[in-house]
Amino acid sequence: MSKKRVLYVSQEITPYLPETHMSRTGRFLPQKIQEKGKEIRTFMPRYGLVNERRNQLHEVIRLSGMNIIVDEIDYPLIIKVASIQQARMQVYFIDNEDYFKRKFLFRDADGKFFEDNNERTAFFARGVLETVKKLGWGPDIIHIHGWFTALIPFYVKTLYKDNPLFSDSKIVISLYNDGFEETLGENFPNKMFVKGMDKSLLEKYNNADYVTLMKNAIDNADALIAGEKELNQEVLDYAKASGKPFLDYQGEDDYFDTYNEFYDKIIEE
Repeated sequence: MSKKRVLYVSQEITPYLPETHMSRTGRFLPQKIQEKGKEIRTFMPRYGLVNERRNQLHEVIRLSGMNIIVDEIDYPLIIKVASIQQARMQVYFIDNEDYFKRKFLFRDADGKFFEDNNERTAFFARGVLETVKKLGWGPDIIHIHGWFTALIPFYVKTLYKDNPLFSDSKIVISLYNDGFEETLGENFPNKMFVKGMDKSLLEKYNNADYVTLMKNAIDNADALIAGEKELNQEVLDYAKASGKPFLDYQGEDDYFDTYNEFYDKIIEE
């Protein structure tokens, strides 16, 4: 019997970024699930904050060389990888000079929300899925963490729905207290659009704010997890009202068995 596969896509992973609850989950959850017998792959953005030399990132030439078109412009997709030796796991980084060179996550030094965060999140989501496609690695579970990953459920259920690698994948979303007050702009659907896509599918993303973005992710998910104790109440209420399998917050320690059992239950449904 082949091992079940879990694809982790995380907005933050320590030690590449400072420790937060999300970045610790991104670091330790894949390791523990791998130790429980599942096969894992882990992805995050290669923000400029990530120290490539200290963390020994290197480009994966066989995976790089693809382009992602965002709003009719071609952007090179660069894939890098690093190893967390003590965890026996690799982390794949989605990189591009235009989007990820800056030494910040989502805001500049003055706290201003980057105007191109809409393009960056679309590029990242498609970059992950195109890389997984190139790896030929079909996940049973896709577990996403953070608003920056929130387009992945939409793309899996639309753009990639007929791809055999993803057609049976179940999407799990961990919800966090990671909201923002700004919107992703009225042209957000244009940034998300891929040639051949039904544009009507994108109407719900017009001028999307945090709550709208997360509600749409929930609509395309198969199961939901409260990743933190304190969450945006509107998003939490929407998640619970969805009727989808929901796992309450499990604390920061010893949640790995519960998550693993939750995955197994979702895979079997």
